[in-house]
Parts: sequence; C-alpha cells; structure tokens
Amino acid sequence: MIKLESKIPQGPLADKWNNYKSHLSLVSPANKKKLDIIVVGTGLSGASSASALGELGYNVKVFCFQDSSRRAHSVAAQGGINAAKNYKNDGDSVYRLFYDMIKGGDFRAREANVYRAAEVSNLVIDHFSAMGVPFARDYGGGLDTRSFGGVQVSRTFYAKGQTGQQCLLGTYSSLNRQIAKGNVTLYTRRDMLDLVMVDGKARGIITRNLLTGELERHSAHAVVLATGGYGTVFYLSTLALGSNSSAAWAAHKKGALFANPSFIQIHPTSIPVLNDYQSKLTLMSESLRNDGRVWVPKEKDEKRKPNDIPEEDRDYYLERRYPAFGNLVPRDVASRAAKERCDAGYGVGDTGLSVYLDFKDAINKQGEKVIADKYGNLFEMYEKITGINPYREPMRIYPAGHYTMGGLWVDYNLMTTIPGLYSVGESNFSDHGANRLGASSLMQCSGDGYFILPYTIGDYLSDEIRTPRFSTDTPEFEEAEKEVKERIARVMAVNGTQTVTSFHRRLGKILWDSCGMVRSKEGLEKGIEMLDQLEEEFWKEVKVPGTADEYNQELEKALRVADFFEVGRLMCQDALDRDESCGAHFREEFQSPQGEAQRNDAEFAHVSAYEYAGNKQKPVLHKEPLVFENVELKERSYK
Repeated sequence: MIKLESKIPQGPLADKWNNYKSHLSLVSPANKKKLDIIVVGTGLSGASSASALGELGYNVKVFCFQDSSRRAHSVAAQGGINAAKNYKNDGDSVYRLFYDMIKGGDFRAREANVYRAAEVSNLVIDHFSAMGVPFARDYGGGLDTRSFGGVQVSRTFYAKGQTGQQCLLGTYSSLNRQIAKGNVTLYTRRDMLDLVMVDGKARGIITRNLLTGELERHSAHAVVLATGGYGTVFYLSTLALGSNSSAAWAAHKKGALFANPSFIQIHPTSIPVLNDYQSKLTLMSESLRNDGRVWVPKEKDEKRKPNDIPEEDRDYYLERRYPAFGNLVPRDVASRAAKERCDAGYGVGDTGLSVYLDFKDAINKQGEKVIADKYGNLFEMYEKITGINPYREPMRIYPAGHYTMGGLWVDYNLMTTIPGLYSVGESNFSDHGANRLGASSLMQCSGDGYFILPYTIGDYLSDEIRTPRFSTDTPEFEEAEKEVKERIARVMAVNGTQTVTSFHRRLGKILWDSCGMVRSKEGLEKGIEMLDQLEEEFWKEVKVPGTADEYNQELEKALRVADFFEVGRLMCQDALDRDESCGAHFREEFQSPQGEAQRNDAEFAHVSAYEYAGNKQKPVLHKEPLVFENVELKERSYK
C-alpha cells in the first residue's frame, strides 16, 4: 500500500528549509567516493544536479539522448529567470515571489516547496553570475530585470531572448569541469527505457544506445530523473521534438506516483499554426508582453491590414478586462482570453486563430534600437519563420502547448514514492500548482539541482554507505532488460502501413481538442474513447522500418508515442476527476459569470497522485491535502 508522506518540516515557513538542512544526515567526503548516483537528463536540472553532486565527491553517471547536453530543451527558454533580489526597489521579497507563485498556480501547490524555491532563487542568480552567464546590465553596470506575467514587480533576469541557452551553457561548463576531474561520467546518445529496482529501492536503469541499438545496464545507489515534461503529447507544441515522457512513465509503471497529470500549461504567445506540415510550434517569449500590446479588431471578419486599422477600431482586450495587470496577466488567463476572442469571431489571419502583438507604441516611445537591444533575436526569429518584419507590422500569436506542471510526485526531499528515486525540474510536480508563472522554470530547475538535491539526497545516502556497488548480473536487471526487449520486439513486429508520426499527429489532435485549453465532461469521455480506438489501431497498423539493433529514430519515436497513449489517457482521467476549474485546468462546467476559473476548495484542495494499475485500467487515486497556513485561499483575480 503506497502512502503519501510529504515530509514537510515543522516550524515557521521562512525557517523550514534552513532548520531542515541543519538536521539532515550527512555523508563524509571519504564515504561519498563509495557511492554511485545516476542522473538521467542533462538539461538545466540534470546538468546542475550532476555537476553539484560531482563537486561534492559522489561518483556520478549522467545520461542524455542527445549528442551533447547543449541540445537539451532548456536552451529554448527565452525570456528570463526569476529571483527575489529586489534590485529595482519596487517592493519585491522572497515572500512576494512565493505568494505570486502560489496565487499564479491557483492555490494548488505546496506552500513549503514553493517558499523554498523562492528562497534559493537568489542563490541561483549569484551562482550563474559567478559562472559568467551574460545577464543584461543596466546603465550603471548592475544586473537588469524586467517583468513577467502575473506579477507587479520587476524580478526577471535575462540575456536578451536567450536566457535558457546562456544558463545552460554556464551549467554545461560546470558539468564539463566535473567530467574532466573524473567525478562525472557522461553517456551520450542513451535513452532510458526502464528503471531497475532491487529490494524495493531504485538501483539502476536500462538504456538503449541510440547509435548501435545495444541495450545496456547501469547500477547505482540512487537514481535522479531530470527528464523534463510531456508537453509533446499534443504533437504540436513549443517543445523540442525529442522531449518525451518515457523515462518518467517507466518509473510510474514501477510504482512512482504521477501527480496532477492534467495540469498542462498553454503558452499564450506562440507563432500560430501556419500549415498542415508543421512538426512543432515556435515560442515567442512572454517577455515581449512587457512592451507589446495584445489586441484584435473590434469588428468581426476584419479585412484591413493591421496597420490600416485605427486605434478606435482596436480592442486591447487584456487591458480592458484586466486593468491591474494588463498585458502581463498569467499565461492561462491570457491564453483563454485569446481563445475566447477568436472563438467569438474576432481572430485574425487566414484561419482566424491568432491575435496581434503590437510594438508600435513601444517603438515610438523608446526607439527601435532600445526594442532591438531587448528582443532583437526574437524579432529575427519571427521574421525568418513568417516573413513579416515585426518592427513594421504586429506579430500574430496564438496559444500552444508548452509546460507540464504535472509530473512525478515527490516529497520535500524531491524523492518519489520509490525509495532512492528522485525527480527534479519539470519532471516532478512540486512547485507550480495548476499554472506556472513565467520565468520560474529556469529558477526551479537550477534551484533543485544546485541547492536542494545535494542536501536531501545525502540524507538518504547516509544509510547506504555500507551497501557495496551493485552488479548488473542479477535477476532484477535480467528481468528489466527482458521486459524492454519484449516491448521493442512487439512494436517492431506490427509492420503495418502507417507512420509513427501519423499516429502522433492524430493523438495530439484528440488531446488538444478534449484536454487542451478548455475541457468538459463530455469532451473528456469522448477523448478517452477516441484514444482507446487509436491505440488499438496503432498496435495493428504502425510501421517501424529498419531493425532494433541499429540507429533507428522511428523506433525511438514509436516507443515514446506508445507511452503517450497511456499518458494522454491519464491526463483525461485526471481532468475528468477534478470537478472544478483551476489555473490551466479549465472545465467549461465550472466558471464564473465573467468566464473565469471557478475553484472548489472544499473538495479539490489536494494533489491528485495516481498509482499505475495497468494499461486501460483505472488508476488508483491518492490525495495529498494542501494546507495553507501562510496565505489566504481566495478567488484569484488580476483585475
């Protein structure tokens, strides 16, 4: 029987983490050399975890499915990283960052975890600055900041529109330093396909060498998953094509609970779908809403070009509906507002599924050079993709699948329900509730890896110092490898007539329509039924060319899409179980007269954590009550 124990420390909120750190069990430097840790993933959370643990003296084995950690999806983060430095002297503080995150997540996250994330944010910025990350500077040479959605302060540090890339390059440097010192061993082009457990603890993984097809066994005293989110379940998303859920899903099948799977963020400022042949969408940073104004024409089916539409014929609907925050409302609010305008017939472009993001006023006031200095690479990216110069004509944007707030359930130590298995960054559920504030992703990933996990994993490993290194020639590794071989053989044996991508595209459309920006009981039930039918067709008709013992990207995709059927079903089931609207989870049946999300705190102020019961079997729901002692549960308003 799985029992949820969050292990939140006692004491005042502001003192929990420091007091807790002071009483954790330690591993001596000499004993750290006896302990092996596997880290899966080399994005910001994985590379920071591996480098920090290597620096401490552990033997770390780190795995990535790319040829270099520089290709991790963390590079795609554009606009910035939050920290409560209060450099602008505008009233920011650790508590205000904590409160903005709790409120932004619509009161569906743990207070203790969120406060700790806010608390270590300042350490993260100091660390990156010391490593040479080229954050923007103000005229006096100090670090510059800007605002993001859902806040009324300027706390987001940035490097033009390349913040994720620059932070990842800094982390990549610290990882390489540990590799050169021999503390970390890097395995590239490896895909984790299963978790190995020995006596109920995570003790290793099975990987596939993506270049040769060979299956490999790796053992360790603890395993850390830093494998990102599952937003590519929608097929069209802002995520890198390789992003997937398979490592986390393998752990879920072995007993790690999966929490809040229906909490998926839709980003309001993506370049709209341009044709039927796209494989992904491109994000336009939320930071653009600092200077860009969002609007649609006041008349339906407007045929005039945007520059020909006078001010009196424009509806700046975010400024109209949310005067206190204007264009910088949270992502879920901005996304639904754009959908509502387009559904009502005011959308622009050939499909009517986009709105304008206009920089005319900012350019007139500040000058084109100032805007270019802030957002130049983003403007260049937009022009390359669309052929439109955003200095001369408004951008067109529309919401797209983006970030997953749901993920593996973890306690305060970032440990899953499997002893010895940790989950950090976007792969866990812990810090963002039902909606993530912009620029808090890089903050959480780096904080988890550099300043939280190195403390908490030591508490667990202090009891493992007498445990010898594990042989991979054991029944547990044999059985795990056998299961992986059978799964690969099954998908290769279908030999149907349809491509993996064709199934992924149809799967994504079902989930976007039934479990995207807006959900309903009827739509979710229909979505589950359609998923079942499509999955049955997949196992009869999918075509995977080539063989399993060679470089075979179609096989990689097939295994991930097979997992996505199960992930998508759990998303729909969770959205069906949660009879309320909160954050990015918007059920049509539960909304205010003004069309805003309507929570049900009496019945749903909890984390929904699911235990795997088998494919197409109803998962077992476990509930972790959310207790709010430091904030008042009230309607989330940005008006």
